[in-house]
Amino acid sequence: MKLPYNPSDKNSVIEYAKKLKGKSLRQVCDQTILEHSYSGKGNFGQVLEKFYFGYEPNSTAEADFAQIGMELKSSPLKQLKNNEYRSKERLVLNIINYLNVVNQNFENSDFIKKNASILLIFYLHQASYDILDLVIKLVDEWSFPSTDLEIIKKDWETITQKIADGKAHELSEGDTFYLGACTKGANASSFRKQPFSEIPAKQRAYSFKQGYVNHIIASIANEPTEIYGKLISSVAIAKKQTIEEIVISKFQPFYGKTEEEILEKLNLNLNRKAKSFYANLTKSILGISLDKEIEEFEKAEITVKTVRLKENNLPKEDISFPTFKYEKLVTEDWENSDFKDILEHKFLFVFFQFEDTKLVLRKVKFWNMPYSDLLEVEKVWTKTKEIVGNGEIVKEIKTDKKGKKVRLTNFPSKKFNSISHVRPHATNASDTYPLPKKDKLTEQTEYTKHCFWLNNSYVKDEIYLKELTE
Repeated sequence: MKLPYNPSDKNSVIEYAKKLKGKSLRQVCDQTILEHSYSGKGNFGQVLEKFYFGYEPNSTAEADFAQIGMELKSSPLKQLKNNEYRSKERLVLNIINYLNVVNQNFENSDFIKKNASILLIFYLHQASYDILDLVIKLVDEWSFPSTDLEIIKKDWETITQKIADGKAHELSEGDTFYLGACTKGANASSFRKQPFSEIPAKQRAYSFKQGYVNHIIASIANEPTEIYGKLISSVAIAKKQTIEEIVISKFQPFYGKTEEEILEKLNLNLNRKAKSFYANLTKSILGISLDKEIEEFEKAEITVKTVRLKENNLPKEDISFPTFKYEKLVTEDWENSDFKDILEHKFLFVFFQFEDTKLVLRKVKFWNMPYSDLLEVEKVWTKTKEIVGNGEIVKEIKTDKKGKKVRLTNFPSKKFNSISHVRPHATNASDTYPLPKKDKLTEQTEYTKHCFWLNNSYVKDEIYLKELTE
């Protein structure tokens, strides 16, 4: 079959691809497309490859357009109220071959051969639409900006080193900044051999984190970039230091100083009662204008948590996460759950400690949850899902000293697990989410909003004190 473009001419491929913009696959492909039998998560991409570009979907090590070294990738978009586009999910790249990658260096790796140049096709996700009717909104070639490439190289080396250490089964997306190692397979039981351990490791693929994909989209859509401030201003800096090293080096001069002393040194006048106080203080320490977002943090999806420690090093509070919706929780599996996804992000903890009534900056630490701890948290999540699914949230109703009725739940407490627990996170008891099943004891069809929490004792021992004792 003669192709309607020249596969050995990059401009011809891109020009042909751009004809897709504003169209659906049904509009641009002939009637044989109706006979497609592709199903599953990657079906849009498979149909695109076969019926528009005219080649059989494959999983070869070389790029899709091998003659010009360009890979084809399609990914869904969501549209914001201001009409800007954002990524619906991470962008999954090639499968990680654990046995081969340990013998490669970055410059000659399968990753670079496959992904140095990518033809990106973004379509607008519409839940009820047939894949043939999804409209393609953005089409363009993309290759790594030089500064990003240095960060991605370090990410690739971090992933490769973990495999070389016999820990492929412990890989987490929180290990790295822009380039992740996401699980990839028909289900959670897709496993592969790894070279330096007998433990089977889940199949994983390289992926660009969702925050990083958002920046690619903004670049292709020519959205304004002045809303961002950069920590890394040049390739030379990116080669010399990691994001982690840069951030810590900017915070270190303020260790041991009170909030007032930091504000005075930075010549800042911030409202210390404002919700944004610690976010603005962090930006100021990092040299970022208060009206800008930190580009590297956005790309890497870094979650900043400010923790206030009591004098005995125990955090004043447990650490909360977003509330979970009961109806969604019972439909999830752990591997694809919202909570696991949150815990696999990279965190920046900023620790302040009370000295009498004043707060002193002690240290900052990048952290992501270790594999063994994730296994423990899974028990909390599974128990919670089971309780909601069985309609057994309320254990008993007691009357307190003031004569008020109090509901005691079966949700996992701190006694159940040393890392995490579940408790309310709502404005009041009537701030609720609907239940998938009526609660057996109360017969209620909705319940006060709850969330998962990290125990303050875990934060003290495993995050704040850990590296001090290593």
